[in-house]
Amino acid sequence: MTELPEVRGTLTPNRPLNDLTWLRVGGPADWLFQPADLEDLQGFLKALPPEIPVFPMGVGSNLIVRDGGIRAVVIRLGRGFNGIEIEGRRVTAGAAALDAHVARKAAQAGVDLTFLRTVPGAVGGAVRMNAGCYGSYVADHLQEVTVVLRDGTLATLSPQDLNLQYRQSDLPEGAVIVQATFEGSERDPATLETLMEEQLAKRDASQPTKDRTAGSTFRNPAGFSSTGKADDTHELKAWKLIDDAGMRGAREGGAVMSEKHSNFLTNAENASAADLENLGERIRKKVYETSGVTLQWEIMRVGEPAPEKAGG
Repeated sequence: MTELPEVRGTLTPNRPLNDLTWLRVGGPADWLFQPADLEDLQGFLKALPPEIPVFPMGVGSNLIVRDGGIRAVVIRLGRGFNGIEIEGRRVTAGAAALDAHVARKAAQAGVDLTFLRTVPGAVGGAVRMNAGCYGSYVADHLQEVTVVLRDGTLATLSPQDLNLQYRQSDLPEGAVIVQATFEGSERDPATLETLMEEQLAKRDASQPTKDRTAGSTFRNPAGFSSTGKADDTHELKAWKLIDDAGMRGAREGGAVMSEKHSNFLTNAENASAADLENLGERIRKKVYETSGVTLQWEIMRVGEPAPEKAGG
């Protein structure tokens, strides 16, 4: 095995990733690197042989790691990358800061980033996916992003550099988001608190928040999230197409398409990553057959399938 650079953080070989994803599935990464701080991350990437791929991983809220694992160095940011600073209407958060914490802390300071309150995961993933809900997105509030490029250099990117679109962005290959700055409007903290409580109640009433899920499974073909407003239409919502295809509650091994919200894939009974992905693919096929629409995965799927068993 290739010698990797010395680090001050933690570098673990053959680290299973199942306990680091919300769906609780996934084989091992060749290496898992948890940097001590920014300098540790920069030094590591600069010294890492360029042919070794890296995969930045957040809190695993929007991820299926396949059963065979990832042939790369998985980089997971933790303490040292989760600070939140507020200056006027601008909120700067580390990539490992949880979206819900950013929303709450901003609200206490009278800054409206309430849309982040119900977004699962951390800031790095929210930026990468241009996360959003109820008609508000990262793109509406993002001012700049700090990344460490694959060669270890630090760069500041604008929202334009990222080309943010519905559930996607253009990040340089191998770049690791370390910090993002947002701007929100000024509002009364008590009003913002009430608004977030209403959003949480609405989410808990309609989504299987107690189950093992990775958020929405497929992107809405309409190209936007539910707005929660009275004029919100559902014809091109993923859940409606899945319902119309008769796939609410569909099963494969331990994987189930939630009865509560049919665009939520759940690990109901010790599902493998293959169970989850195969069920998702079956649903895509059925939806195409019934509606002519090809659903696009919103959950990121990475890594390799489990090796074939001998004689299988």
